[in-house]
Amino acid sequence: MPRVTDIRPCAASVYFLPVVNRVPLKFGHEVVTGVTCARVSVWVKDRQGRRAVGWGETPLSASWVWPGELSFAEREAQLKDFCIVLAKAWADFGEFGHPLEVGYAFQETRLPALLDELNRTPSRQQSPMPWLAALVCCSAFDLALHDAFGQLAGLPIYDSYTPEFMNFDLAHYMTPAKDSAVRFEGKYPRDFLVHPAPRQLPVWHLVGGLDPLDAADQSGPAVQDGHPVLLRDWIAQDGLRCLKIKLRGNDQAWDLDRILKVGRVAQELGVPWLTVDFNCTVTDPEYVNVILDELRDREPRIYGSILYVEQPFPYDLEKHHIDVRSVSARKPLFMDESAHGWPQIALGRELGWTGVALKTCKTQTGAILGACWAKAHGMTLMVQDLTNPMLAMIPHAQLAAHVGPIMGVESNAMQFYPDVSKPEAAVHPGLYRRRNGQLDLSSIRGPGFGYRLDEIVRVLPAPAAGFGLMPATAALS
Repeated sequence: MPRVTDIRPCAASVYFLPVVNRVPLKFGHEVVTGVTCARVSVWVKDRQGRRAVGWGETPLSASWVWPGELSFAEREAQLKDFCIVLAKAWADFGEFGHPLEVGYAFQETRLPALLDELNRTPSRQQSPMPWLAALVCCSAFDLALHDAFGQLAGLPIYDSYTPEFMNFDLAHYMTPAKDSAVRFEGKYPRDFLVHPAPRQLPVWHLVGGLDPLDAADQSGPAVQDGHPVLLRDWIAQDGLRCLKIKLRGNDQAWDLDRILKVGRVAQELGVPWLTVDFNCTVTDPEYVNVILDELRDREPRIYGSILYVEQPFPYDLEKHHIDVRSVSARKPLFMDESAHGWPQIALGRELGWTGVALKTCKTQTGAILGACWAKAHGMTLMVQDLTNPMLAMIPHAQLAAHVGPIMGVESNAMQFYPDVSKPEAAVHPGLYRRRNGQLDLSSIRGPGFGYRLDEIVRVLPAPAAGFGLMPATAALS
């Protein structure tokens, strides 16, 4: 029987918030100097006609979701246009259910068709938008849907992933690996989540390819905005204990040297944990193996401090069917860009991947389902950042607190654009400033994602688009 708590979307709006980096970020083959964040609202109504609004936000990180020959500006413009297409599609979507059920239905039925329609246009046939890009655009709406359900039900969203509110168990969405004894019948997301969730998390700092480690590395005029630039200063100010090293993936000598340099700074300053991220640029496992073996033989302490290796290989696992067991035999190997759904996680497990890096920017729905499938099959988890500022930071931290990652959460918006989050930081200071190597989530409370939006003083621009019906007092322009 349908539940009275079931909801359906009835209106959606989208706002674009440009953000400028204080320092550049080397991302794969590109240097990023800014990004546009998509903030959306989604109104929902339940079967009794009651309505509520939820909010979601994500950076439209074109460099991450859509590497290619088009300019950054062209790719970002397409992402923004697709968000407007999605706003209308979400407002018109008539599916009732728990937000995980509605989000799953939208991703299975509407999103592929909308992406196909876009990519059939002549301008897109030479450079089609990837599925990962479509997911990132969709993620803000999906987050808003989950938040709206919590607002209407009057409870934190993570308290709703139970049989009390959901119409289907996990077997409705996914099947176990054939070589496992896993069964999803009678299981719900809450069975795989952490309760109570921790209020503090170890935090990872991103060491970008252009980031100076000390004064000798710094070139050009110093940034004078009151925030650190040098790695040594960040470690001292924030008490960091976890460093994520961005690598090139196409220059073995440079990558090895970068790990050694960062590793030696970490050793000197008492930072115990490292991870290395190749950002999908490697095509041969031996590239990674040579680096790891060289570290093991030359600098065993640095090798031992590497907790895991993140996504060296192209994210399309079906196209790049690479057996990665030789890498995961040396270090835990985590999927990131590849892990955009449980079927891809299942394929990754067959190929030898041992862990999954989750992101809210691949949708809250997908992150929850992916976490459940991975944990059921003994895969370990991390929660990785898309340099989430402002509102995007809160569901990101909430996901990390509830899925039980191997070591805290990555958070680097405070490195690249800290001041843009000042209105949110006034309400949630522990989320936007790292102290003693941790984030403090104790300010998050209330329904939905616990944003406490009525206390955040932020003036939004006019909406770029709005569709659907909502209370007259909140009509869209």
